[in-house]
Amino acid sequence: MTDARHIEAQIYERLSKVIDPELGRSITDLGMIAAINAVGVTSQGDMPSYDVTVHVELTVEGCPLSQTITNQINGAIVSYPDAKLTPHIEVSSMSHDKLADLVAGLKAERKQNPFNKPGVKTRIFAIASGKGGVGKSSVSANLAATFAALGYDTAAIDADIYGFSLPKLFGVHTQPTNLNGMLMPVTAWGVKLISIGMFAGADRAILWRGPRLQRSLEQFLSDVWWGDPDVLLLDLAPGTGDMAISVAQALPNAELVVVTTPQPSASDVAVRSGLVALQVPMKVRGVVENMSWYEHKGERLEIFGAGGGRRVSDQLTETLGYDVPLLAQLPLDPDLREVGESGRPAVLNEDGALRSDALGRTFRELAEGLLRSE
Repeated sequence: MTDARHIEAQIYERLSKVIDPELGRSITDLGMIAAINAVGVTSQGDMPSYDVTVHVELTVEGCPLSQTITNQINGAIVSYPDAKLTPHIEVSSMSHDKLADLVAGLKAERKQNPFNKPGVKTRIFAIASGKGGVGKSSVSANLAATFAALGYDTAAIDADIYGFSLPKLFGVHTQPTNLNGMLMPVTAWGVKLISIGMFAGADRAILWRGPRLQRSLEQFLSDVWWGDPDVLLLDLAPGTGDMAISVAQALPNAELVVVTTPQPSASDVAVRSGLVALQVPMKVRGVVENMSWYEHKGERLEIFGAGGGRRVSDQLTETLGYDVPLLAQLPLDPDLREVGESGRPAVLNEDGALRSDALGRTFRELAEGLLRSE
C-alpha cells in the first residue's frame, strides 16, 4: 500500500507544476506551500484513500487570484492516479519577513529595466500619433487584446501619463497589488496592465515634465513584475514630447507604430511623430490608418477623406530610408467606441475570444504581421 509520506512527496512534486498567475513562478519555488499532510482513511474498493491537507501561504492577504491558485491545487490533488485523495486547502498569507525575503530575491533578479538586457525576447511596440483624437489608445487596447487572444503573453503600459485611458478601455477599477514595493500588474482580458490611472488621485491634473516623467516610465518598467511577456505595448502620449524620447532611451529595441486618420491635418503631424526615429535609436515599424471609412448600407463613406495613411507611409519611407508600410486600415466603427467604453476591447467577443468578422481579421493580420517582421 502507498504510504502517507510517499503521497506527500508526490503531491509536492505535482504542485511544482502549479504556476502563480501573477509572478509566473511555481508555487513551490515561491515558498507558498508551507506543509502537506496526508492521512489514510478507510478505503472503498482496491484503491487506497487519503485526506490531504495543503497549507498554502499567499503573498498577500485577500490575493485576488487566490481562488485560481486553490482550484489548480485541488486539480493537482484529485487527479493523482495511484490513490483516491480528498483535498483540504487551508489558506493564509506569508509573514512579513518571509514576504520581504521573497520580494528581495525577485528584485535581485532584475536590478534594472528587464526589457533592455541582451537577449531579451519580448517584442516591444510603441503606439504613437502626431495628435490626439485619432484613436491611438483604441488601437493600442485592441491590438493588445488581439495578441492575448492569440495566445501570446501580453503586457501593456499606459505611457500617456496626461491622458491615460487603458484602464477604462479594459474595464479596470482596481489597483495593482503591492508586494513590499514591487507591483503586480492588473490583468484584464488576458493583458497585464499598468497605468497611472490605476492609482489614487489619478483623476487630478498631472503636470509632470522632464525627469519626473521619465522616472514614471522607469518605475513602470523596473518596479512592476512583468515576468517574461512575448509582447509589450506602450500607449504613448500624442506628439513627440518627453515621453516619446524617454521610451526611445529606455527601450531602444522598441518598434514604433504610427496611428493616423485619413485627412491631411492628421497625417501631416503623424509624419512628425515618426520622424522622432531620426533622433533616437527606434525603428518605425509601420502605419495604421484609423477611421478610414464608415460602412453605410453597403457603401463605404470616406468621411475624413482618403489617403492619409499612405501619405504617412510614403513620406516616412522616403525620409528614413527604409520601408515603412501601411500596416492596416480600420473603419470608423461605432463598436470600437461603444464596446470599448463598456470596458471590453471591441475586437473581443463577450467570452474573450477574438471576433471572426472583418474587424477581428484585420487586427489578427496586424498582430501577426508585426510579429513576423524583425
